[in-house]
Formats: sequence, structure tokens, C-alpha cells
Amino acid sequence: MILTRGQHFASLDALPSASWAVFFLAGVLVRPLWAFPALFGLALGLDAAAIGWAGVSDHCFTPAYAALVPAYGSLWLAGQWYARQHRDHLASLLPLALSVGSGALVCYLFSGGGFYFFSGREAAPSLSGFVPRVVEYLPRYVSSLSLYVGVAALVYALQQRLRHANTEASHP
Repeated sequence: MILTRGQHFASLDALPSASWAVFFLAGVLVRPLWAFPALFGLALGLDAAAIGWAGVSDHCFTPAYAALVPAYGSLWLAGQWYARQHRDHLASLLPLALSVGSGALVCYLFSGGGFYFFSGREAAPSLSGFVPRVVEYLPRYVSSLSLYVGVAALVYALQQRLRHANTEASHP
């Protein structure tokens, strides 16, 4: 998240933001509940530093920023749901896809909807004005989330395979 979030001092411009994936994967892998507010604090701190020190526009830093709490929370919860469904088997890809897709949709409805309806940036926000934004922007967010989660799943599968191979080698 530190390397890919927005346009701040450490940003790698060629990579899409990993923020959504970080919250989803933290939901899968991290048990302590305090990790969610810690990650949210990191995201907030990165945004505040980018605005305060790096001169990044504060266009998105409005009262609607508070909608990121339930947005990121939905990804965290989707990750926790998937963690309970996961088995070290190919069949786990279906619940993984369902949790990524549903988590992304709910997250976007909170984050994109929060900004659209509550930021004060739209003259006359309406549902008919918001739907085209969902169609335009949601696929990009789902793609980025899927990319990072897919890489994480691949790394996990390779690690499990290596562990299994090492176990077999040590117990012939």
C-alpha cells in the first residue's frame, strides 16, 4: 500500500493501487481486529502526508472520506469470510472469486458512492448519475484487486507446494 497508494512521495506510478487488496488480504491473513484500524490509519497517514508534504491535490479529502471506513471494512470482512471457506484445494477458487467480487462491489458502493453523493463535488447527485460511474470505474478497481489477490494466491500455492515437497523429501 505504501508503494502504490495515490500520488505521494513513495508512489510507483506504473502500479495500480494495492489498497483494496491490502485490506482484503489482511482480512484473510491477519486475525487481530486492531490491524484494521492500524491499516486504515496508515492509509489516512499516507493521504495526509501526500496532501500536506508532497503537494498532492486534496480533491478527494472531503467529508465523504469517512465512507472509506465501511468501504475498506467490507473488503476486510470479505477476506475474513474467504479465510473460513479456504481449503488447500483448487475448489477454493470459487469462494475466492465470490469474496473478491462481492467485497469489491460493496467497497465501491461505499467509496465511489460516498464520494459521489457526499463530497459536495457533484452539483446534483442522483442514482441515474452514479450508475454510469459504477460501470466506468468498478472494472478498473476489480482488475487491480484481482491482480494483487491473484499474485498472492499464486505465491501461497507455490509456498504450499514447496512445503509439501520438502516434507516428502525429509520423510521418504
